[in-house]
Amino acid sequence: MSFAGATALGIRVEDGVVLAADKRMSYGGFILSRNFKKIFVINDRIGIAFAGLYGDMGGLVRIVEGQMRLASLETGKPATVRNVAKFLSSLLYSYKFFPFNVEAIVGGIDPGGEPKLYVLDPLGSIIEEDYVAAGTGATTAFGLLEHLYKRDMSLEEAKKAAVEALRASMARDAGTGDGIDVLVLPVSGKPSLETIKFRLVEG
Repeated sequence: MSFAGATALGIRVEDGVVLAADKRMSYGGFILSRNFKKIFVINDRIGIAFAGLYGDMGGLVRIVEGQMRLASLETGKPATVRNVAKFLSSLLYSYKFFPFNVEAIVGGIDPGGEPKLYVLDPLGSIIEEDYVAAGTGATTAFGLLEHLYKRDMSLEEAKKAAVEALRASMARDAGTGDGIDVLVLPVSGKPSLETIKFRLVEG
């Protein structure tokens, strides 16, 4: 569990990948912001959703973005989702004695058109999954995703499931709330980032 309250999740289906995260920035019981960004677009095919300390998120994203641009220039090939996840994994592991306090979900579409989704813990352990959740509200989100996820669901159904799972986390986790950012990365078409604003979950 991260000290800073947050929940992020990802869902992979045949048509693409959905990443979602709440908008609340809090430490302990104090809310610092109701409009905080936890999803970062690395390029037009790959995104990262974070839960954890906010300074660590920004620092990691800057390093990953720079390294992926450099690698693409050197090789002449676009980065794969696994390239991004593996580099982030190595970076997190290299700081294992003074770890970044984050959990990360890396998702996107490989150059060949295959959707990929990975989750990483603060020490860089990396697992590929069809759906994942991270942060202080992950337990609640996972419980709902277990029920909602189907391999043949559409990308729109995956988006609705992501929002529903995060709303359930907002109802039970004090560190999660104030709206949802949803990044949709389709196999065909352009990515879209949408913000859904609300504070309370109806009981």
